[in-house]
Formats: sequence, C-alpha cells, structure tokens
Amino acid sequence: MVDFTPTQFSQRLVEVGLLEPLQVEQAWSEVGGTDGTCQDLIRVLQRKELLTNLQVDRILKGERTGFFYGKWKVLYLIGTGTFARVYRGIHRENQRVAAVKVLRKRHRNEPVQVDQFMREARVGMELRHPNIVAIHEVDPDPRNPFMVMEFVEGQTLRELMKVRGKLDAKTALSLMADVASGLAYAASQGVTHRDMKLSNVLVTSQGRAKLVDFGLAALADTSNEAALADCPSARAIDYAALERGTGVRKDDPRSDLYFLGSMLYHVLAGSSPLTETRDRLARLNVSRFREVPNITRVEPSVPHNVAAIVSKAMEFDPSKRYQTPNEMLTDLKSTLARIESGDTLTTAAVASGKPATAVPDASTEGANKTIMLVESKLEFQDLIREKLKKRGYRVLVIADPSRALARFSPEDEPPADCVLFSAPELGAAALEAFNQFGQDPHTANIPAILMVDRKQQFVIRNAKIGPKRMMLPMPLKVRELRASLLRLLKSDQPQKSVGS
Repeated sequence: MVDFTPTQFSQRLVEVGLLEPLQVEQAWSEVGGTDGTCQDLIRVLQRKELLTNLQVDRILKGERTGFFYGKWKVLYLIGTGTFARVYRGIHRENQRVAAVKVLRKRHRNEPVQVDQFMREARVGMELRHPNIVAIHEVDPDPRNPFMVMEFVEGQTLRELMKVRGKLDAKTALSLMADVASGLAYAASQGVTHRDMKLSNVLVTSQGRAKLVDFGLAALADTSNEAALADCPSARAIDYAALERGTGVRKDDPRSDLYFLGSMLYHVLAGSSPLTETRDRLARLNVSRFREVPNITRVEPSVPHNVAAIVSKAMEFDPSKRYQTPNEMLTDLKSTLARIESGDTLTTAAVASGKPATAVPDASTEGANKTIMLVESKLEFQDLIREKLKKRGYRVLVIADPSRALARFSPEDEPPADCVLFSAPELGAAALEAFNQFGQDPHTANIPAILMVDRKQQFVIRNAKIGPKRMMLPMPLKVRELRASLLRLLKSDQPQKSVGS
C-alpha cells in the first residue's frame, strides 16, 4: 500500500481520470479543508457516489491503470473466472451501465488465450436473443483486450443454488426452458455453447435465465490426451471425455444437451450428478457419465414427468438423447404446463400410495387401444379387464412377464399399445421385464406402467422411468390408471392391435 498524503491522494485521483479537480475541491470543502485525512476524503467521495471501493483499493496500491477500458469506467467487480474478470462499468459520456469483461493480465501474452477471448467476443456479437447475454462492443487490442456486455441485475445460477439448495420443479423447468431457448437460437446460427454449467447462467431479478460465455470451452486438442490433461478448462475436458466415449464429433450439439440435463438434475437434487474431481485425467473416465443414478433415487420428490426429461437429456447413447435444443425445449414447456395443471406424480407419492390424478368421464376414451396386463392373480386380472373394457379398451392378459416380452417381436406389429406390469404378485420378475421393455429398441417407444406396492421399496428405487415409463401405487384406483393411460397414449398413433 502507498502512504499518500492528502494532497498526493487528491492529485492521483485527478491524474488517473477518476475525478475532475473541481469535484475534489468540493469534497475537501465538506471535509473542512486539506487538514483532513485521506480517509475523511474517501468517506465523502463514497457518500457522494463519486468513488468506489474497487477504485480506492487500486489507488492505494499505487496502480495507475485498470480504471478505464475505452470509454468505460469500471465501478466494482461482479464476477471472476479462470480467464477473465467482469466489472460493472459506466460510460463516461452517456452514463450507460454495462458489464465490462477483461482478459486477465497473465493471459495477455498467450496468443491462444487472447485468440479464444476474441473468438468468444466475435461469436457473441452475432447472437441477439432474450436468453443470451448480448455483447455490444469489443476492443481487440492484444495488450488490453476487453468486451462490453449487457448488464444483468441478478446472480448466477450457481450463486442462487448456494442460497436455495435446490429448486422446485416449476422454477427449475422455467429456467431450463429459458436456457434451452437460448441454445436453440444459437444452434440456428450454427453455434454450440460447449461450456454449459451453473455459473454460465445468469438469473435476472425477474426470474428469467440468460446464457453467457459462448466459446470458452474447446481450448485443447481433443485427439491429444496430453493436451487434454493440460487444458485449463475443466468443462472442456468433460465435453471431450463424453464425446470421445460416445464417438461423436467435437461440436455435436447433443453434448450441450447432456450438460443441460446435468444442470437440471443439479438444481432439482441439490447436487451434481457427475462425480466431482479436480484430477483432470480422472475427468476423462467415461464411467462418470455412465454411472449417474436416476434422479428419482436421489430426490424422490421430483415428478416423474420431469425426471423423464432429465433421463433423456443425460442418455449416454447420443442417439437416445434429445437430438436438438428445440426438441428438449418442447418437452420442457409441455411438462411445465402439466406441472402447473397438477400432474405431479412422484416416486415419493408412489411409495406412500397417494398419487393425485384426474381423468375426464368418457366411455370411449380407450377406443382402438389395446392394453396388455401382465398379472398372475386371477381376481385382479378380471377386475382390470372389466374396468378398462367399460372405457373402450381391449385387454390382453398374460401371467408370465417373459412370455409378455416374447409377444413383442421386431418383425411384427406390436400386440398392444401399452403394457401394465404388476409387481405385487410378480415382484422382481415384473421389475426386470418393465426395465427390459424400456431398453429393447423395438419396445422402447411403447408406453408401460409398473404397478407396485408401496412396501416394495427395492422395486420403486430400481424402476427405470422415462417419457413413456411410469409407476402407479397399489391398491390401484381405476380412475388413476385411466388418467395415466390417457397421458401415455395421448401422443401415440393408433397401432394395429390383437383382440383379447
């Protein structure tokens, strides 16, 4: 720290351009003359909002630069990362407020880092969307590169999570829909993000999400393991490991969607689904992406329809993942609407035996639909057959889960539009058949329901739910079954069916 006299401190304020001489003189007059101390002057200037703590600290350290970037005066630090710092700034002439992002000094002599910073700026200048933080201008001077961005009143999603712990389904879906909307627009411009993480999502004071930092990943040669180990961006290594493990190209847009699903998992469960480690070579271990537990096992209060989005986004096999941001955005929006209308069935509700569903009263709701019931108990077979036939469904009953699976052949039309697997009598056999039905390519898109006793905790924990896979608790209420069938079959085209 420099031990300034009051006169020297005043001169330095003027020399670096922070204040005009008249402003300093007026402040001294309020102090009571130059007999006051530097701290007396600082207090007056800060009270008049003419000086900030950041500016004071830099002056007292003897610094003469870093107060201005172009015509922008920096006021205080609002964010910091591996490569850059972000300040709140104000334009010297029109007093417009913006965020000024400045490359750290230690990277300014590194051509790769300067080029990466400039690439992000050039990409960002072309993107104009409500869910992407806009970049307004850039100074390419390699000695002092900076960019000027839209200033967002709010906080990062990571900061929000530190306060909230976890988010409810409606809030999480709303924020992720905003992010997906920004990704969809960027994709339409041929741009992928490649650095999807909580700290790169800003949440405004109105509760909307905006993406920042396009292009800060991909800093290493993904074909060179040594280069990957030296890569300064952890997320770049994560992307490289996922893409190499799944055999897709470096800029595959489905990689962004995997990490968007990871973010949705994190905000719902309150913790990351991926094993956290600082060991960069360990980050290349593909098992981190394969061994993610189903979110309903970690957080049973997550509605099944929301968990289905997480599961699909985080499919290890890229062909089973969402293929475009728009596809995921559609599911996020439709599921948000369903949550708002009360469709909130959860694993916790199944375990307690108290799901909440509603169904319209329609005698022809099951017209041209065939339901296969996999159940060994005759009384229950008769009950379900009678109740569903009254609603227009055709019911096919099979007692053995293995025989039920064998009825679905890749070469033939499926014998049913939906399969009900009953676990109270069939136990683990029903669970295994239900999970297998969801994995086999020729049945993966056929809806299925697993009926469980709430005491069957092993079955509930290990059932693999998805967009067309759900659980219902026993004892079963027919009205709840009908509501579930309507939801699962609503978007399906009628299939050729076989009579019971």
